[in-house]
Amino acid sequence: MNAHARILEWPVEAVEDLTQALWDSATLARVMQGRASGDFTVSGVEIDSRDVQRGDLFFALKGEAMDGHRFVEGAFAKGAGAAVVDRPVDGPHILVEDTTQALERLGAASRARARGPIIGVTGSVGKTGVKEAIFDALERASRGDAHRSVKSYNNHVGVPLSLARMPSRARFGIFEMGMNHAGEIAALTRQVRPNVAVITTIAPAHIEMLGSMEAIADAKAEIFEGLEPGGIAVIPADSPYFHRLKEAAEALGVEVVSFGKAADAGVRLLDTVPAIGGGSLVTVDMRDRRVCYTVATPGEHHVINSLAVMAAVRAVKGDLGAAGVALAEMGGLPGRGARLQIDVPGGAPDAEGRRRALLIDESYNANPASMRATLEQLGRTPAARRIAVLGSMKELGEHGPAFHADLAVPLAAAKVDYAVLVGGEMGPLADILADVPANASKSPESGKTDSVPLGKGVPFAHCLTVREAADALRAFGLEQGDVILVKGSNSVGLASLVTELGKQEG
Repeated sequence: MNAHARILEWPVEAVEDLTQALWDSATLARVMQGRASGDFTVSGVEIDSRDVQRGDLFFALKGEAMDGHRFVEGAFAKGAGAAVVDRPVDGPHILVEDTTQALERLGAASRARARGPIIGVTGSVGKTGVKEAIFDALERASRGDAHRSVKSYNNHVGVPLSLARMPSRARFGIFEMGMNHAGEIAALTRQVRPNVAVITTIAPAHIEMLGSMEAIADAKAEIFEGLEPGGIAVIPADSPYFHRLKEAAEALGVEVVSFGKAADAGVRLLDTVPAIGGGSLVTVDMRDRRVCYTVATPGEHHVINSLAVMAAVRAVKGDLGAAGVALAEMGGLPGRGARLQIDVPGGAPDAEGRRRALLIDESYNANPASMRATLEQLGRTPAARRIAVLGSMKELGEHGPAFHADLAVPLAAAKVDYAVLVGGEMGPLADILADVPANASKSPESGKTDSVPLGKGVPFAHCLTVREAADALRAFGLEQGDVILVKGSNSVGLASLVTELGKQEG
């Protein structure tokens, strides 16, 4: 069997019992400095009783407003194998002084027993997608022996939880790290202790807390502080902050591999053309070789992120062929570029007698850089009409009004036929589109939502709630051939709009 066939082949059935032991009680008691109620094994780790699966170890964490000990009984009812608690309970358990500290200790023990390279990923935009793509590549190459943090478990609780879930047999580990204050990634990277640290990009996310782009770059560069000896930093060559990141890495004696369009990038984009069936066909120069592969998700930002994936996979001596297959097969993630065909009421039916529109789900997060990139891709997407539902971008502080107003240019460049702006922070953009503040299309006093055609401008509605946005879309009338982009910060709640529209998935 040749290498290509081995990459494509994948077991139809699991070859191992998914409930095999992850931790035993004696090890748990030792590494968490606690006391076991008896002998037992667990096959998973969970902190939310609603998500407990049979055999899980449930951590009863205590927060400012909630005490996980209230849910221990429910966790056992769902099949938890044991619990970590700070007081005796009925059922198998490990008794510790502090459950949060115990989780950190278990994460550290898991990292200490890891037998393969660990990759850490951070960045203002694209870190979850890059983490997932690296995982898919290494999971395929290792035939199931890769591990990664799920969802966006990238904070002071999510990182040790993701570490604690890593099986001892894992040959690769990929962990996402996020922050909104200086010092947070430094603490996380010292837990992950990566062999390779990836920064996707630097953008004005969380600028309200950090104050400047330079401070954001410095906060992301903290990931290098936890690199193991001989570690590699993978950084964006096209970033205005490239030299700042490079100097931060080199000051720690770290090897730097850059990716991007820049002539001296270690993983350099040579060419990209539209691929048959969507996405992009990419050619990359890796100095000693050239690699050609397909990126399934459309958009230049996804192409650039694929370079970071290739750099990381190569840094851990992974299989570049498997990485190419993974990128070709990997579509957008829910909330991060997933594309859904939905049934709509208007327009002439297609050849199959249906009326369908394309829904692009970018509802999980938004900042000025990702908004511009996504709108640019919307403009390149063939459509009868383009509709953009844009939610407020959070954590921009005093910079917020200007960043929101600046979206008028990419919105017009994308040839958007109708825009639905959601949230009070979108007011400055509504003012620009309406030309004068008095003509802003949403009146909080009247509660009415009006569409305002502006000649060469963009017709729009400004809504304060997601419910009003749904009403505005309904009033506008979706038709066969439309493309609807939904993007905003997660706290705006546009995911519920995607869910509502997705119920009409065709």
